[in-house]
Amino acid sequence: MTGSGADPHAAPAAVLAHGVGSTHDLPISPFYAFAGAFTALFVSFLALALLWSTSRFRGDRSGLPLPAALQRMADAPATRTTLRVLGLAAALFVAAHLLLGPDDPDRNPAPGAVYVLFWVGLVPASLLLGPVWRLLNPLRTLHRLICRATRRRPDRPLPPRLGLWPAAAGLLAFTWLELVSPEPASTTPLLIALAAYATLQLALAARFGERWFADGDAFEAYAGLLARLSPLGRRTDGRLVLRNPFHGLDATPERPGLVATVCVLLGSTAYDGLSDNPSWINTVQTSPLGRTPTATLGLLATIGLVAALYCLCTLATRLVSGPHPRPLTAFAHSLVPIALGYLVAHYFSLLVTEGPCTVSMALGTDNASPAAPPLAPGGLAALQVAAVVTGHVLGVVAAHDRSVRLFPPARAVAGQLPLLVLMITYTLGGIGLLLN
Repeated sequence: MTGSGADPHAAPAAVLAHGVGSTHDLPISPFYAFAGAFTALFVSFLALALLWSTSRFRGDRSGLPLPAALQRMADAPATRTTLRVLGLAAALFVAAHLLLGPDDPDRNPAPGAVYVLFWVGLVPASLLLGPVWRLLNPLRTLHRLICRATRRRPDRPLPPRLGLWPAAAGLLAFTWLELVSPEPASTTPLLIALAAYATLQLALAARFGERWFADGDAFEAYAGLLARLSPLGRRTDGRLVLRNPFHGLDATPERPGLVATVCVLLGSTAYDGLSDNPSWINTVQTSPLGRTPTATLGLLATIGLVAALYCLCTLATRLVSGPHPRPLTAFAHSLVPIALGYLVAHYFSLLVTEGPCTVSMALGTDNASPAAPPLAPGGLAALQVAAVVTGHVLGVVAAHDRSVRLFPPARAVAGQLPLLVLMITYTLGGIGLLLN
């Protein structure tokens, strides 16, 4: 794939850094893709309106308790220490290869470890295991070691209005590095970017304490949002449970910056698809502003469009259903499965093809034959469309349950019409980017 306006004959580094393979000329009819998506959303909306009149999701109060022995093992200090050591060792491995390895992603596993195993791999890891990155996060481990060495544990309260805004800014910076920066897979810029991020995070944790990472670390916030859809979770009493993922999603805290964080995820993934469009590639390459400024404006405009559509939708919902206390954040959780659908659609093939290559390179066995694509083009196209549509259908379900909880019965269904229009718009736009 030609990344963010890169030369179509660029080196494999551009392919790796951009994050996905080409989606052009996939053997699937756009008409059937669009018609099927619209039908799935509309039928889901009608079924929910007719059959789902009261809220059914109970957030962190629900779940089937797992065996006590399993929880003891999960919470054991030895288990948590092992995970922290593994996370720190992996970070040091990447740092050493960025610092001492060749500046060639075909011979250096560090760029693939960052963009594939870490960024993309967090998706299945969080879905299967819950917020596991909280235990693996090397920055948390370094902060604990620093506190132990200095015998100082900062415990200042975070500003209430800060919320997830730092995480949104961090995600925007990382996606800019991946999708827009001139040399995203070059070792020196990547090392500088990661070192600067780690230094900033550790400095802020030194001021506010370890609680900073949950909201301030972009990757913890990213993994934490995806973990809301995991069947593994914690009840409010701390018990490890097996639960309906919708319950975890419903428990997503309505924090300042939540909308911005999810819109950055949605918008950056949408820009990933747009940047593969030949018209956009030509625009970036011929722009008088230059490649990087034009691509930066494109990324910001795509994220801004996603956010503006959501804000207009919430305003319309308020006009139809009447005022409610949390107009922007009340339905933000319904965007999380949509973001997940986009991530699966865009990054599945990358993870299963480039992931094993990166591991082989790290183990020194990279002379093995490249992995064959996991799916034929038709199967990949069907998976991508299905992921986008499924994500939006799940979003419709989450939004409906929240609507019947917040609004009077006579207005609950009508209040969802703007949300339905938003979901259809996002769906058609996402499929259009996949099939352009």
